[in-house]
Amino acid sequence: MTDLAQAMHPAVTRVPVYKHNTRVKTEDYVVEEVPIALVYNGISHTVMMGLPLMLEAFGVGFSLSEGIVRDRSDIYDVEVVEACGLGREVRLTISSEAFLHFKTRRRAMLGRTGCGICGIESLNDAIRPVPVLKQTQNFDMRNYQGLMAQLGHFQKIGALTGCTHAAVWVSPDGMSLAGTEDVGRHVALDKLLGMRALEGWHDGALIVSSRASYEMVQKAAMCGVEIMFAVSAPTALAVRTAQRCGITLVAFARDKGFNVYTHPERLIE
Repeated sequence: MTDLAQAMHPAVTRVPVYKHNTRVKTEDYVVEEVPIALVYNGISHTVMMGLPLMLEAFGVGFSLSEGIVRDRSDIYDVEVVEACGLGREVRLTISSEAFLHFKTRRRAMLGRTGCGICGIESLNDAIRPVPVLKQTQNFDMRNYQGLMAQLGHFQKIGALTGCTHAAVWVSPDGMSLAGTEDVGRHVALDKLLGMRALEGWHDGALIVSSRASYEMVQKAAMCGVEIMFAVSAPTALAVRTAQRCGITLVAFARDKGFNVYTHPERLIE
């Protein structure tokens, strides 16, 4: 392995491959995708697929973005253990109030899987209420040009394998504070939201390397994110949700420009 791949172990491995139109056998780097079970007070909730990295942050972010807990203080402990071969269990101990809410909600839904809606039994659970955010933050767009380069800085596994999405949190002055990556865009976002909660960051903006789907906007809103940049396109439901909950949504965010879909008043030239 290269030094970079060795540093990313166990998220990256090598496999044999034959290049097109040649008989030369070589090797390629691929990511390790493993099942990750989220367990609350001893009750297994759902299994996601993702990289076996930053799983404490993932557990915290998933719990917040899915509304299982209302605040970081509702999570008393997070333990990550190996399970079933390559799998991992993220065992969270949450407050009695949050656990009661969790059990009540769990009676009506099976739990989400990596593709978002597949694990939901009721359509009413798919489009959940989101909080209405007050305008407490602004972002100086003179710092915009450096944002896209920061995505690449936090996509080292993606650069090696071509197989990850990234999420980055930037301060109001445009400096990146943290970044996460994963095979699934939802998992990468949950990891970042968890890291943000663990570090106590509030002011700033979110950048994602993917499209802005409804679920990405919903997760951001549940965690109080006011400003969101997406590299690719938004969906109509994402735009309507961002408009309703008060998120400033910027999509097609590229080096040469961007589209502002909702609440442009937070963006200062």
